[in-house]
Amino acid sequence: MLISIPFPPWLSPEIIPGLPIRWYGLMYIAAFGVAFLLYRKQVRERHFPITDDELTGLFLWGILALVVGARIFATLVYETSDLYRRQPWLIFWPFRNGAFTGLQGMSYHGGVIGGLTAILVYSKVKRFDYRETGDLFAASIPLGYTFGRLGNFINGELYGRVCTEPWGMVFPQADRLPAAEPWVREAAAQAGIAIAEQAVWVNLPRHPSQLYEALFEGVVLWLIIWALRNRKPFKGFLIGVYGIGYGVFRFCIEYFREPDAALGYRIQLRETTLPPAAAHDLLNFSTGQVFSFGMVVLGVLWLMIASRLPNQKPVRVYLHSSGNSSGSVAGRKAAQKSRRKLRKKLR
Repeated sequence: MLISIPFPPWLSPEIIPGLPIRWYGLMYIAAFGVAFLLYRKQVRERHFPITDDELTGLFLWGILALVVGARIFATLVYETSDLYRRQPWLIFWPFRNGAFTGLQGMSYHGGVIGGLTAILVYSKVKRFDYRETGDLFAASIPLGYTFGRLGNFINGELYGRVCTEPWGMVFPQADRLPAAEPWVREAAAQAGIAIAEQAVWVNLPRHPSQLYEALFEGVVLWLIIWALRNRKPFKGFLIGVYGIGYGVFRFCIEYFREPDAALGYRIQLRETTLPPAAAHDLLNFSTGQVFSFGMVVLGVLWLMIASRLPNQKPVRVYLHSSGNSSGSVAGRKAAQKSRRKLRKKLR
């Protein structure tokens, strides 16, 4: 009896077959849209002194920096060939062999570096409190991140290692495994998959690790931070919570996700005869785990630093400032001047 789940046959990476419009790209748009709406909701709840134009600019620069950081980091860390080092202009070239492929390969951790850089620079230029700006982002990003992992699921990529539990899923594009290997035959038997006598390769069920990440690194983490957004003890607190929370969830889920075949384990403290697709030893750590552990460490250090910075008391609701991005030019300038004075006073 088959106890695994087949990948939904009606799911395809392309929204319309034959056209270069993919669900993955649409999911990115949805992610940015959700994050923007949640950020704007917090701004309005707290009367945060930022105009609509400034908010739009903050997100546009943040998205641009995120994409640049994610793409560069992916090509430097996860690409094992020298292709991008020899031809760096291909990093942002969305065509391969005359066909539109988009930017294939994005790194979450690189996106974090790019996004944080944009927040710091924009906050400095516009004279925002970067701790408050960062906290608003920390309460907005996780739910949007969920859509990115759903895009990975639709693409059938970043799947987990072999799973013999009832929720294991057979991904059509997953790497086939040698049918002659004893552990492969044992896993197939547990999953209720019959292997033909002359079969050389077999596709076994995998952990749907993309959905694990969408749930825990996205929905669950967002619920935790969203519940704390009006209860934070000091400015910058949510930034640290996000770094620690994401790092812990991602570190644990990486045990169910198959490491990149070309990279394997970055740190291997115990030798194993089983391939990464079969099992993940607790003392062997993938690239994602190394960076996620780094996020936890940095998150803890940041909380220690932020709790000791001057003027750390959070502002629950800012004083209401009259005027917004609408109205006359003189009115807008007066409102912006008033907001700058208010920000300076509250810092």
